[in-house]
Amino acid sequence: MYIVAYFVSPSAIIIIDSYSTDETLQILSDYPQVQLFKRKFDTHATQWNYGLEQVQSDWVLSLDADYIVTDELVAEIKELPLNSSINGYFAQFKYCVFGKPLRNTILPRRQVLFRKSKAIYIDDGHTQLLEIHGEHSQLSAYIHHDDRKPLSRWLWAQDRYMVIETKKLLATPTNELNLGDRIRKQKILAPLIILFYCLILKGGILDGWHGWYYALQRVLAEILLGIHLIEAEKLKK
Repeated sequence: MYIVAYFVSPSAIIIIDSYSTDETLQILSDYPQVQLFKRKFDTHATQWNYGLEQVQSDWVLSLDADYIVTDELVAEIKELPLNSSINGYFAQFKYCVFGKPLRNTILPRRQVLFRKSKAIYIDDGHTQLLEIHGEHSQLSAYIHHDDRKPLSRWLWAQDRYMVIETKKLLATPTNELNLGDRIRKQKILAPLIILFYCLILKGGILDGWHGWYYALQRVLAEILLGIHLIEAEKLKK
């Protein structure tokens, strides 16, 4: 199951559902402003672009199903000038562990608010990347990313993501990779570095067991990537 959500207005929320089998559709039926579209998932970019095709408004706020829009962000968006030359706005994220926002994580900022006519999604590793034509700016308020997948589901998703990440890392020349991806390509170093980065540099140790939980998740994800890289390289030989 993969869900894309676009907040168009208080009276219109567009949901792209990839034929979910849980209670998603039952929950959505309680909200009359939801416009539901079904599409079998193939890639992130095509799924998100399909969602954009259903939007009729000039501006779009794109959200994953596990994003929580804070009151501060809502207030900030309401104050944005309508006649600005800005075509897209970046938002920062706070990752939540069992509902608790962490101080700092490795979640990158994303462009989530944008003019529909100036935007298109492209695939980028295991996820999608929004390309905006023209000027962009930064929102100061945060979106909370509250991912509450059970461990079995999380492991399944991460394993699938890392297969795609492996293909991306092996297909991209090393000199075109950023520093983080170059470290990840070394396999053994990445899990150790990410543990230090999450707990010490990002201050996760100050978040108590929530910070340790997040750090161990990221370490496990990097271990999965390392295993897939080794497997792919050995099979290729």
